Amino acid sequence: MRLDTLDWAALGAELDAKGFAATRPILSAAQCKALAASYDDDALFRSTVVMARHGFGRGEYRYFAYPLPELVARLREALYARLAPIANAWHEKLGKPERFPATYAAFLATCAAAGQTRPTPLLLRYGTGDYNCMHQDLYGVVHFPIQAAFLLSRPEADFSGGAFVLVEQRPRQQSRAHVVPLAQGACVLFAVNERPATGTRGIHRVKLRHGVAEISSGQRHTLGVILHDAA
Repeated sequence: MRLDTLDWAALGAELDAKGFAATRPILSAAQCKALAASYDDDALFRSTVVMARHGFGRGEYRYFAYPLPELVARLREALYARLAPIANAWHEKLGKPERFPATYAAFLATCAAAGQTRPTPLLLRYGTGDYNCMHQDLYGVVHFPIQAAFLLSRPEADFSGGAFVLVEQRPRQQSRAHVVPLAQGACVLFAVNERPATGTRGIHRVKLRHGVAEISSGQRHTLGVILHDAA
């Protein structure tokens, strides 16, 4: 894990400008392989969702149980430390009174006080023909405004197709789509729900949804790191 070597000033500026930012590889190939292989270890997970049953798309995902695997827990804490100042700046611009505490433990305590105690990091597995519809990962009243998705598989080697897609819903304008290319071990940071944007009339809200395009061939694994817990 190489989060500390990233240019966080540049990533923060990109998040402010676009609502998302992609990194170079953070996880090693060995870490990616181990995480993807852990999908079949039932003891690690609290629940499994077959997307077609709920109209979410096609494919599966599994929510980790507490205690989280060490690597996932470390990613969660390290991401929070880097992203909390950005999240607080977003809330200030949007006129939201809530501020995020300095420590991740304090933020999880805020989630727990709101009845949100179930862990939300998840592994997703897609096969040929699978896809993920556009959605948001809110899970309760308390939510951290930025999350991360790590690509665990090798594009054009383990799978083809399956691009990560974001759609901006802009006020008084048509929606705008973004396709975010990722290498194995890289992540995309993106707004969970909305971000502040500056226009001719000042600050306004831009809502984002995310999904995955259809897998053309092979199998694609992703680690989703959501920082708030679920009710």
